[in-house]
Amino acid sequence: MRAGKLDRVISIERQADVIAPSGSVSSLWSIIATTRAEIVQQSSNEFLTGFGEAETGTIIFRVRYVPGITTKDRVTYNGAAYDLEEIKEIGRRRGLELRAVATL
Repeated sequence: MRAGKLDRVISIERQADVIAPSGSVSSLWSIIATTRAEIVQQSSNEFLTGFGEAETGTIIFRVRYVPGITTKDRVTYNGAAYDLEEIKEIGRRRGLELRAVATL
């Protein structure tokens, strides 16, 4: 993995539940890591759903190894949030490939 290719900055966020004094539960996303990344592939697909046409954006990020990332986390890049679908380890903890889908 070459440092020169890691030309984007992404934030990895994890959802946490917060209980208010009134007893209501609300969810918020907190940043667990901010790292440099390379965009390996970016695509957009249109498909038919029950309510009409929909569009999804898929993106693959390559980052240096960050321990503890799961598919319950999400990536924020360029003002947009992406849900993690798949995480692949590159080598022996050298890096990760994060396959993500844009949230609606």
